[in-house]
Amino acid sequence: MTGKAAIVGGGVIGGGWAARFLLMGWDVAVFDPDPEAARKIGEVIDGARRALPMLYDTALPAEGRLTMASAFSEAVEGADWVQESVPERLALKHTILQRMQATARDDAIIGSSTSGFMPTELQASTQRPGQVIVAHPFNPVYLLPLVEVVGSSANTPEMLDRAEDILRSIGMAPLRVRAEVPAHIADRLLESVWREALWLVKDGVATTEEIDDAIRMGFGLRWAQMGLFETYRIAGGEAGMRHFLGQFGPALEWPWSKLTDVPAMDDALIEKISQQSDAQAGAMSVRALERLRDDNLIAILRALRQRGAAAGKVLTDHEQSLKGASVTDWPLLTVRRIVPVDWTDYNGHMNEGRYGQVFSDAADAVLDLIGAGPAYVDAGHSFFTVETSVSYKAECHAGEAIAVRTQVRQAGGKKLGLYHEMWRGEDLAATCTQLLIHVDLETRKSCDPLPEVAEAMARLPRD
Repeated sequence: MTGKAAIVGGGVIGGGWAARFLLMGWDVAVFDPDPEAARKIGEVIDGARRALPMLYDTALPAEGRLTMASAFSEAVEGADWVQESVPERLALKHTILQRMQATARDDAIIGSSTSGFMPTELQASTQRPGQVIVAHPFNPVYLLPLVEVVGSSANTPEMLDRAEDILRSIGMAPLRVRAEVPAHIADRLLESVWREALWLVKDGVATTEEIDDAIRMGFGLRWAQMGLFETYRIAGGEAGMRHFLGQFGPALEWPWSKLTDVPAMDDALIEKISQQSDAQAGAMSVRALERLRDDNLIAILRALRQRGAAAGKVLTDHEQSLKGASVTDWPLLTVRRIVPVDWTDYNGHMNEGRYGQVFSDAADAVLDLIGAGPAYVDAGHSFFTVETSVSYKAECHAGEAIAVRTQVRQAGGKKLGLYHEMWRGEDLAATCTQLLIHVDLETRKSCDPLPEVAEAMARLPRD
């Protein structure tokens, strides 16, 4: 699913939306009167071009066309999705939404990136309130999948379903918020943590770095893969959540936190936080911090992807719509992907074990093509690799595009023989010969493939 997306407001969030749509094959038009908008958007998109493809084990769609619109109407006209990402001032958003509807198609979805306003507040000034929803993402939009989708009684269920379908098609995980509430779900939770953190700094209990360490070395890691309630369920032991609530519930009445009590954001507290934050960052620029953040998120998300858990499952599900070899390709184009940061070793290049993974993925693409994929394995049969020989020709580095072309050398009876060439641009990076044997997973012994797979093997072109 592709189309045209219009982004109004080219800041950090607007730039992230532009990058997400663009790298998923959509044409994107951005409008922002800031004379530096093109540069800022360009830097965000450059970061996304490097980072987002590393999450996937297959190539992303061909990049869409980016336009920096010189006029508001130019950006919005003809768009399927229009995203408002201007500052959090309700009067400004009302003005922008009115201007959007003056130009946008009646069936276009207009999403607001607002972190706090409710849909009815945004819709109050519009001629077609049913066209406007909250679509609240998280930074960086091009890596983090969550987007809170909030509608009002003015929005039809069909319209909200269509919005979710579009968001899923660009690799995001829409969370339909059940009821309108200021700040939706996630930011209400974050606001509570943020307020308590400000008190800890103000009262001299902890520095900004110590608070960040408490999160990133402890519960932040648990939250990334299991959230809050499931984490606490485990803390209750075999008795589960009921035991946890009985044991720790009374602590909620103790004065452990200040919650809604907000410290005065006076000059002294601003200066204290700013100095500590500057010291914590050291010599790293914002762009360097963004790259460090992206690399860390890539590694975490890829680990979750391998386990099929949390945000990693979103990647796995989305990737299924992006990959697949075709018998019209010859040699078979079995792998197209970017080398991710977690594949490099102390020499700064792709570890030799990852070459083996790439060739294994290439073989899996052939197995999918002949009907011997996951469903075939679940039914009790598979192919096992019994022999592999790899020859390394050139280095590959993080962020580089690689592709594998596969030839079938043998395909009959129990045996499937493959020859792979891995290319880095115009350079041959490695070759691999591979022999696979068909097995019965119950006996763990070789056997002939089932008839439909044997017939598909016979149809494969070969050298």
